[in-house]
Amino acid sequence: MEIKKLVEKIESHTDFSYEEIQHVVLDYTNGKISDEEFLPVVSAIYNNNLSDKCLYYLTKAMKNSGEILDLSPLGQTVDKHSTGGVSDTTTIVIVPILACLGTKMLKLSGRSLGFTGGTCDKLECFEGYKTDIPLDKAFSLVNTNGGCMMTTTANLAPADKKIYALRDRTNLVDNISLIASSIMSKKLATGADMLVLDVKYGNGAFMPNKKNAIVLGKKMKMLAKLDGKKAKIVYGNMAEPLGYNIGTLLECMEAIDILKHYNKKNPLTKACVRLAATCHALDKHIPYIFAKKKVIQVIKNGQALEKLKTMIKSQGGSIALFYQNYPPSQCELSSQQNGKVTGFETKLLGEIANELNHKYKTNKYGIITYHKIGDKINKKDKLMSLFCPKEEAMNITNKIKNAIIIK
Repeated sequence: MEIKKLVEKIESHTDFSYEEIQHVVLDYTNGKISDEEFLPVVSAIYNNNLSDKCLYYLTKAMKNSGEILDLSPLGQTVDKHSTGGVSDTTTIVIVPILACLGTKMLKLSGRSLGFTGGTCDKLECFEGYKTDIPLDKAFSLVNTNGGCMMTTTANLAPADKKIYALRDRTNLVDNISLIASSIMSKKLATGADMLVLDVKYGNGAFMPNKKNAIVLGKKMKMLAKLDGKKAKIVYGNMAEPLGYNIGTLLECMEAIDILKHYNKKNPLTKACVRLAATCHALDKHIPYIFAKKKVIQVIKNGQALEKLKTMIKSQGGSIALFYQNYPPSQCELSSQQNGKVTGFETKLLGEIANELNHKYKTNKYGIITYHKIGDKINKKDKLMSLFCPKEEAMNITNKIKNAIIIK
């Protein structure tokens, strides 16, 4: 009866109370309500717009379904979240930058999801690096090093995990209210005082266009505010890979390259600087332009690179990767015409790299691209290098030969 009344309120656009949604969400999380019984609630939300108040009540109920981290022993903290994208290694770059500047971040990250790579998978490219560590150890590392990167704790917003699985099975994923509540229930449970939300859009992201991304960004910022948190939204165009390297190990190596050699023309460098500066400005209450100068300085003087080495070693990881050269490619693709790069099949490139590593249970396979949208191309210019087993090269070449669009 409680579920029926809740569904009726949602469908009639009548506000429900926090207690009503909390009771149903907790009963579903604890197994007292079945998937079949809870599905009408998800369907009603999917087909009807919740008011901001009700969306927050849903998010709060999901957040409160599990552990809420208390980061107060660390002092003021900032967290960053990306909605996902191809060749996105920003976390590995910005956490050591912020640590150098005194902005603390306990970064809880996930693993590969769909066509996007996972930060924890990339961190484990540093042999021996432990992503799964106790919280007291993580707190100690933040206080010692200024930051820590680890996996998400198992009991963080368990309602979201169960609700998302139901949405995925029933094709109820692409709804902005449900996406916002899913993301923010986890982010608010992490306990950071301030949030920087990196909302991606385009064919290499989960939001198809900027209009949808802006709606999602506004919803997430609203949810943060209602929960007493400060939030800034940064929008990123994923019409092309964020960096040049695609694939777990290759992306990790590109993150190191960014900290080794400041290259303001690299779009991934620009994204990392923008996110780090936004986090630092929010934390220290300083103008963005001042924060940006400080971010660039700690990259140029090598402090951020050394800080990343320290952070890797502190969690048991080897720093041998910092001194390794790129492996030889299996094959290279060249342009068959003169023209200009006008687009990418970004999602396809991400899918190919993820499928390769999953199939062969490795992290070393992937793709390196050499151009961005707007670049002029001459016939026979190198477009991509492919890293894969010999027996896969021809098949994958045929799949990705048109992934860079030249006109």
